[in-house]
Amino acid sequence: MPRLSPVQRLLRELVARPSINPTFLEDRPDLTGEERVAGFLEDLARAEGIEVSRQSVLPGRKNLIARLKPVGKTRNTVMLTPHLDVVPAPEKDFRPKIKDGKMYGRGTCDTKGSVAAFFSAFLELAGKGNRPRETEILFVGLVDEEFGQAGSRTLAQKGPKGDLAIAGEPTGLQVVTAHKGNLWLQLKTKGKSAHGSTPHHGKNAISAITPILDFLFNDYPKFLESKTHPLLGSPSVSVGKIRGGSQPNVVPDGCIIDLDRRTIPGETEASVKKELTQAFKVRGISLPEFSKSRSVPCLPLDTDPDLPFCQLFLRAANRRKPKGVPYFTDASPIATGGTPALVFGPGNIAQAHSTDEWVEIEQVDRAYSIVSKFLNSLP
Repeated sequence: MPRLSPVQRLLRELVARPSINPTFLEDRPDLTGEERVAGFLEDLARAEGIEVSRQSVLPGRKNLIARLKPVGKTRNTVMLTPHLDVVPAPEKDFRPKIKDGKMYGRGTCDTKGSVAAFFSAFLELAGKGNRPRETEILFVGLVDEEFGQAGSRTLAQKGPKGDLAIAGEPTGLQVVTAHKGNLWLQLKTKGKSAHGSTPHHGKNAISAITPILDFLFNDYPKFLESKTHPLLGSPSVSVGKIRGGSQPNVVPDGCIIDLDRRTIPGETEASVKKELTQAFKVRGISLPEFSKSRSVPCLPLDTDPDLPFCQLFLRAANRRKPKGVPYFTDASPIATGGTPALVFGPGNIAQAHSTDEWVEIEQVDRAYSIVSKFLNSLP
């Protein structure tokens, strides 16, 4: 067993505490819920004399808020906001293993590597007694990122708010100030059922959706290429699900497709629906029924990198310019609530949710060093 740094040891302890989002696995309380991780971190914080509170989010699930007050009057607030939940995995994936410089286990990459790095830097600053003069620092362990982002949405609604929040996600130590939004739409065509032996007596809803699919797979992606964002490029669309009919000998009276439409800043649900409606009309395609398959908004993130605290973090990370990513994070709800947010953390998004998830342990240490440098630079 290689000798581990304190940050790596903390990551191992976090991975060994299962925290599967209970929405995905309701009948295994031994593996689900964020409380095992939150309680462990709370005990570590209280041992250093740090003020800790909980914020109710969902039944039995609470955000963890640890507060490090400045030496003087609070004039600024910075928040470290990684999430504590993970996606489902076999029990063996909660027994972390290290091989060839990588730690394997569910959550190593998404996103307990960030939790370990952020919390270690936070805890170290408290232990040194070298607090900023006028900047309050909060560590907020969020629940429910992997499903509905209820933790970050509650934080955005109820506070506390701040001058910058850093959402922990695997960015490969890049500083991310922009990401795409995520709009899920359902398009439904209606037909008329009939016996399969007399299809002319009915109206096939699957046939009615065929020209819509042709447009979505061909002309629409080309149209989207005309829209661009300097960090995010163009929006995208993916048809992820289709269902229609009940059995082969019945003409289907309904067909539904589910779209994943990744939006860029400036696009809204209303603008996307209007865009699709106009395109269908121009092509003579019968209009489908539109509905959302997600009840909460997942808006794009577009934080100004020239904000003072963003600039401080970019300097700490030794990055001249920020990056953009195509995936959605807790940073968006937090920013929508009034706190500018960026995304940062160790690991590669390609490893998130994967079989044999892993993170380079050296990158976890580097993330800790960057966050520590940032916290020590705060006014």
